[in-house]
Amino acid sequence: MTLPYRLVTAALLSLGMSLPAQALDLDNLSNADRALLRKEIRAYLLENPEVIMEAVAVLEERQATGQAEADVQLVRANAEALFDAPHDWVGGNPDGDITLVEFMDYKCGYCRRAFEDVKNLVKEDGNIRFILKEFPILGEESVAASRFAIATKQVAGDDAYKSVHDALMTYNGAMNEAGFTRLADALGLDANAIIAEMQSDAVTEVIAANHALGQRLRVSGTPSFVMDDRMLRGYLPQDAMQQVADEIRAQ
Repeated sequence: MTLPYRLVTAALLSLGMSLPAQALDLDNLSNADRALLRKEIRAYLLENPEVIMEAVAVLEERQATGQAEADVQLVRANAEALFDAPHDWVGGNPDGDITLVEFMDYKCGYCRRAFEDVKNLVKEDGNIRFILKEFPILGEESVAASRFAIATKQVAGDDAYKSVHDALMTYNGAMNEAGFTRLADALGLDANAIIAEMQSDAVTEVIAANHALGQRLRVSGTPSFVMDDRMLRGYLPQDAMQQVADEIRAQ
């Protein structure tokens, strides 16, 4: 990859490299001056290879900062759909000073890994409002499981939904009607009513709304989290999520 001379020169000068005076007139380089500049840059980088890693680190930091700032704007633009959608299950502390939203898929291994971390975080922190977003993206069984969970909420309410959600997060059977019937029966729920609701327009609309929201937020995998105005893309252990919460509160 060829970098613009002006960019390379400015970067090297900022890192303490001294260049010949004629090299500074970057708009009027002769062929000889251009060759000299190339020689000076190459020699400097060979003598100071750590400069390359420093430059990469600076670039990555700037990209991360830019991504975080863009994410804040995305969250603010979609705040109502994120934090106040009427179809979502809301738990934790309803009056918490921080809201945590999770986009999850029941077939996602990292979602299952995050399940206990998030549950413990919400319980031990005690001041987090927690919202679940059904976000099936891993195939037909993922969609079926989300349909079953959403249908449970619509037929039997929030407590039944949470029981089904927790059970599905540790369930290793087939995500099909027979499996859902056994699970509902074990939880004392009306399996027939829930399964009859699974293909309803109301259930379809919840999944479609969550997928549309995820697309606007550029959610490409699960689990993905929003904590207040921060996007947390991917699995984070409990202590890391607590650290983010502490940082938000300290602002």
